[in-house]
Amino acid sequence: MSDGAAGVLLVPGGAHRGTAPGLAARAHAVVGCDPALPGIGAAPAITAALDRAGLGRADVAAFEIVEAFAAQTLAVLDRLGIGEDDERVCADGGALALGHPWGASGAVAVVRLFSRLVRGGAAAGGISVAAASVGGGLGVAAVFEVVR
Repeated sequence: MSDGAAGVLLVPGGAHRGTAPGLAARAHAVVGCDPALPGIGAAPAITAALDRAGLGRADVAAFEIVEAFAAQTLAVLDRLGIGEDDERVCADGGALALGHPWGASGAVAVVRLFSRLVRGGAAAGGISVAAASVGGGLGVAAVFEVVR
């Protein structure tokens, strides 16, 4: 277990205009998967969220995949056809390196995307994905777009 916190402010579409850059939620997905394969749920959730956004993996500038153990992320990447050395994936270290605070993992992943893309100066329209596998056979993912 680790301590941690993150804050994510959600505002209605367009309400940020003229204030500050941020991330706009484009699509999301929560999917069920085989509970005998814990940790794999992020893969179908990412695929479903990207499909809903009308995007593909090649459109994504940054992925944050919350992992409970290293092999989990490797299995998710394998299912997605993304190489384990792809610089778009958890570029600043994942939950194993930076902490996996109970109840805040999703917010932490979104804050990491914000830091990498918005604070990092990415152009408007840049796409990112936050995802997590959930024990018991679930996966959750959200697609975000940089807005300026």
